[in-house]
Amino acid sequence: MTASDLASLADLLAGPVEPAARGLLGCRLTGHGVTVRITEVEAYAGTAGDPASHAHRGRTPRNAVMFGPAGHAYVYFTYGMHWCVNVVTGPDGEASAVLLRAGEVVDGLDLARSRRPAVRRDVDLARGPARLCAALGIDRSVYGADLLGDGPVRLRPPVASVPPAAVATGPRVGVTGAHDVPWRFWLAGDPTVSAYRRHVPRARRSPRGTV
Repeated sequence: MTASDLASLADLLAGPVEPAARGLLGCRLTGHGVTVRITEVEAYAGTAGDPASHAHRGRTPRNAVMFGPAGHAYVYFTYGMHWCVNVVTGPDGEASAVLLRAGEVVDGLDLARSRRPAVRRDVDLARGPARLCAALGIDRSVYGADLLGDGPVRLRPPVASVPPAAVATGPRVGVTGAHDVPWRFWLAGDPTVSAYRRHVPRARRSPRGTV
C-alpha cells in the first residue's frame, strides 16, 4: 500500500455514501491483531431523507461522530449485547456512514477463533456486524477513532481492486424504515456474506374484550 492508495481511500470516504459503500468492499480492517477483508456493507445517508439512519432526526451524543470527519468510526451498542462498527463518510456536517456487515478473516485466524470459540466454521467468524466486531475486538473504545491512522483499529485499501461485476446490491437488513432502498452491497457468492432478513414489526396485542 502506498500513501497515494490511502489518500484515494480518504477521498472516496469524503464523498457520497453510496459509492463510498461500494468502494469499501475488499478493503482490509485490522482490529487488535485480526484482519478481515470486508465482504458486505450497508449505506446510511443520515439526515438526507433516510429514516433508517441513526442521524435521521439530527445530532445526538450517540451519533455525533457521524457528522464528520470522514474515515472515523461510529460504534454503537444494539440489543443490549452487541457492538456494530460503521465508517463515517461524506463532508463534515453531513451525517452519513457505512455499516460493516461482514468480512473474511485473512490474518490472525487463531486469535479470531479464540474470541469466538463457539463458531464451528471459519466463514462464520465475522459473518454479520456483531460477529465482525467480536472477531476484531471492537467495542465502545473505538468510537470516534481515525480508521485511516495508525491506531489499534485500521482501515486500508484492497490488495486487489474489486470489479463492478463482482458487487451485488439489495435491500438493507432488518431496518424499520426505507425497507427496500437497495443500499446493501456485497461480494456476490462470497460465503461470509450474512443472510438477508427483512424487518417484521411485532404484532400489537388486541385490547381485552376485543377480537
